[in-house]
Amino acid sequence: MNAILKLEELFMFILGIYLFSLLGYQWWLFLLLILIPDIGMIGYLFGNRIGAFTYNLFHHKGLAVAIYFMGIYLSVPLLQLTGVILFAHASLDRIFGYGLKYDNGFKFTHLGEIGKKNG
Repeated sequence: MNAILKLEELFMFILGIYLFSLLGYQWWLFLLLILIPDIGMIGYLFGNRIGAFTYNLFHHKGLAVAIYFMGIYLSVPLLQLTGVILFAHASLDRIFGYGLKYDNGFKFTHLGEIGKKNG
């Protein structure tokens, strides 16, 4: 099952790349921005609860899709770009096992504990 989930996330990451290609930005910008959502980890400086909230905010695919579609509806390319980057980044993270966080620490995610072998 783990392989199927990773394959699904890979296809979503590829979808993110495709959507980025439709925006007309230079490819170096994708490479520059793809890690920016990890800024959400800064919340962990203020404790696990705030850290989990800020991390999850920057890694929530539903929010990413909403931002992307808002950008389409309002014809604001920057919102579309933001949504695509958030979506692609979250997919990439989940390929590597970094899921949405629980309040009891960074390594506790909806995909299982980071660093622990999950079936």
